[in-house]
Amino acid sequence: MVNEIFPNVRWDRLWEATQETLYMSSISVVLTAVIGIFLGLLLYLTAKGNMWENRLIYSITAAYVNIFRSIPFIILIILLIPLTKFIVGTMLGASAALPALIIGAAPFYARLVEIALREVDKGVIEASQAMGASNATIIFKVLLPEAKPALISGITVTAIALVSYTAMAGVVGAGGLGDLAYLEGFQRTNTDVMVVATITILLIVFVIQWIGDFFTNITDKR
Repeated sequence: MVNEIFPNVRWDRLWEATQETLYMSSISVVLTAVIGIFLGLLLYLTAKGNMWENRLIYSITAAYVNIFRSIPFIILIILLIPLTKFIVGTMLGASAALPALIIGAAPFYARLVEIALREVDKGVIEASQAMGASNATIIFKVLLPEAKPALISGITVTAIALVSYTAMAGVVGAGGLGDLAYLEGFQRTNTDVMVVATITILLIVFVIQWIGDFFTNITDKR
């Protein structure tokens, strides 16, 4: 019955493409979270009136974040081909998409981290400083825990964006569901392949959103 509705879909190829998408998404989400939190902290802490106020460092970090956050992803992939070849050795395959995915998504998440940290009650920070807490203690025991729900919500949004990025990366040979939908669906006029690939991407997005909402709700103390 299923084969009659989707006659052109190779289910083994669909599973392989799904694994490639999950591989690209999971690795890039983890590294994006680490780099994004670092950049977001740097933006917040070096901003005017905060603990490590430094106009030069803030300006450099903000410029990097703004530039790479603004470049359309498909163009970023092309711009990073030399770097990708240097790091991975090739511009084809799932691993070759990782540098562009991370460099493209980390600045986006960094801004979400900065916004989340700005929402932390200044009174809590001032109380910690009054009790003699070190900067490291304030960062890891006050700032990040207080901002946790917003940080989780932000990485959920970023993870969903990364899934869409992997689909675009597939068009230029990175593999995954985007590659399947474009090469075996669009170019061969197999509408059923495009539909199944799209549905699979939507299912991945729904699962990511559900997981993100679950952890946001259990960490939100309000």
